[in-house]
Amino acid sequence: METFHSIVKLYYTFLAVIGVPGSFLNITPVCSVIMVMLYAATECSVWFTVTFSFDRFVSICCQKLRTKYCTGKIATVVLTTTCFLICLKDVPFYFMFEAGEVINNVSWFCNEKESYYTDPNWIAFDWFDKIFTPLLPYVLILLLNALTVRYILVMSRVRKGLRGHRDGEKHQDPEMDGRRKSAILLFTISGSFILLWLVYIIDFCFYNILGIIPEYSNDFLFVLAEFAVMLSCLNCCTNSFIYGVTQSKFREEFKSMMKHPLTLFIKVLNKPKK
Repeated sequence: METFHSIVKLYYTFLAVIGVPGSFLNITPVCSVIMVMLYAATECSVWFTVTFSFDRFVSICCQKLRTKYCTGKIATVVLTTTCFLICLKDVPFYFMFEAGEVINNVSWFCNEKESYYTDPNWIAFDWFDKIFTPLLPYVLILLLNALTVRYILVMSRVRKGLRGHRDGEKHQDPEMDGRRKSAILLFTISGSFILLWLVYIIDFCFYNILGIIPEYSNDFLFVLAEFAVMLSCLNCCTNSFIYGVTQSKFREEFKSMMKHPLTLFIKVLNKPKK
């Protein structure tokens, strides 16, 4: 509930900043759809991190399943299905808003219905929503990372034993080096998710478990709630930066994309005139 309350304020602040406070974006049905899309985008980012963690787990720990599962086609299917199911799950949030004003028979603005805070069905759905994101992803990511680390450590000791590796000797093992690089990327993305959502988890404990509503308690808890939403939204854009820093192939493709318009322009200039 607190998440939507903060997202609504962020949305109207954004409209005020860009100078369109009275645009069609403020019509109740339109802004209701936008709110649902904003929330769905945040959840998709979280669950994409879960699917990535599972993909790395399969790639590192399940050699037989790796060739069948870790393909571009399967990745497209998994991400598309995940996105569709999350959007479907968030459809009920469209009905939690009502018009703030009615001008010339046109409904404007999105205000949360009072029943959202009192109706048992909404309260139950809110609990399901918080468990679905981010509590369940938190557990799954920590579990997958723990299993991946355990497998890497076990396999490292086994391979050292088979190769007769001794302490103090330098020995290159391309397979283990590849697994370590994949593990570093996995832990970087997963660790970013865990840290950026940690404040939100703390806020959730105050709000639902302890029965303290930050907005009506004190300034510190109110700021904590707003800060938690800001960090959770920030998590949506961190993965691209992490890929750019850790993956040389990603950087090469990005440079190629940036250079392509200039290359095309030069070709047009150098094209011989007939």
